[in-house]
Amino acid sequence: MNDKVINDLPAAYEKISEATVEMQFNMASDLQTGSLLKTLAASKSSGRFLELGTGTGLATSWLAAGMDERSYLLTIDNNSLLIDVAKKYLNDNRIEFLLADAYEWLPSYTGKKFDLIFADSMAGKYDLFEEAMRILESAGLYIIDDMLPQPNWPEGHNERVNEFIDRLEMRNDIIITKMNWSTGIILVVKK
Repeated sequence: MNDKVINDLPAAYEKISEATVEMQFNMASDLQTGSLLKTLAASKSSGRFLELGTGTGLATSWLAAGMDERSYLLTIDNNSLLIDVAKKYLNDNRIEFLLADAYEWLPSYTGKKFDLIFADSMAGKYDLFEEAMRILESAGLYIIDDMLPQPNWPEGHNERVNEFIDRLEMRNDIIITKMNWSTGIILVVKK
């Protein structure tokens, strides 16, 4: 088995990938993370999904590829240039793109809870984690990537990652699986 060979790419993936490279955006999710997101999204029929950190939409395309027709995805980013790439190639009425700062949005959100949250930004992961958990359904999935050292990490970030993992491991209201795979994935289920 070669888990790096992934043949079922989302329809818009290649175009988004080309635009991502052209923009020199180096924080996009990789193929393995995308494949996992697609599989997990497919497990939530009529699911409500939240992505914190749209970027150019690579992970968004994977989530949408796994969603059924009755599902809904809200994806948030604070960078209009990046989110515009996602909007251009992911014209899908199941996806709502929101140009907003997740640091402001998360604490003020009062709508329906989500079945799956992919936290690919500082807000909702290292910061405002409690706010993210508050809007996640019981038995909901919370996924984070980039938990293994990455070339674009600033100095001192490794310590922040380790502290966050330690905090997750001490909680008794979640179940976690750490995967030394892809960019380093942690899959969390809320009790």
